[in-house]
Amino acid sequence: MSEIIKLTESEFAAHVALAAKAIREGYVIVVPLEHCYVYLCDAFSHDAVRTMHVMRGDELGIAAQVLISEASRAVGIIRDATEELKKLMNAFWPGLLSITAKPQLALNWDLGDDRNLDRINVRVAAAEFARAIAAEVGPLAAASATLAGQPAINTVDDISIDGIQLPFIFDGGALVKGKPTTIVETTESGLKVGRIGAISQTQLVEVTPDISLIG
Repeated sequence: MSEIIKLTESEFAAHVALAAKAIREGYVIVVPLEHCYVYLCDAFSHDAVRTMHVMRGDELGIAAQVLISEASRAVGIIRDATEELKKLMNAFWPGLLSITAKPQLALNWDLGDDRNLDRINVRVAAAEFARAIAAEVGPLAAASATLAGQPAINTVDDISIDGIQLPFIFDGGALVKGKPTTIVETTESGLKVGRIGAISQTQLVEVTPDISLIG
């Protein structure tokens, strides 16, 4: 049976410690991000990541997103972190920018794609609780707390827990609905926009004028 824990400012540190302990022990938990609830686990725990994908009913080859605590941590997991990319990180992190890039080859993880994609999607969330957990534990694997293909949910009441082993669901209340992340991808020829969401192309161009745009 999952325990639902109401996040409060007065118990913030205790809740971070509880979440970090569960993740270190190999569990998957649920936490709020900016606009939706997500599953979180240790990005380096193969069993936990696999469990998360099973919970969602993901097809083989689907890779989880990676959440880190601050932009400076990206260099340790991305091998093509150019100066232009760092400008975007510094401008829009924490926030709704996702970066798809090549991971460092020495990392011992499998985000769900058996390392075949040679790409990861990483960001620093504006959600303070998730960011604090990442600061305690390190890189986190994240995926929407729904079945694959279903819309993201913004309240814990919509999380289906039947038959799912979740020690904790951290309740941040009803989250404000909003646009998804904007995705920027690294390529051999430079940066390109993969998807426009909360951050506009105009905003991206202001920081990195040479980025390749959509359409």
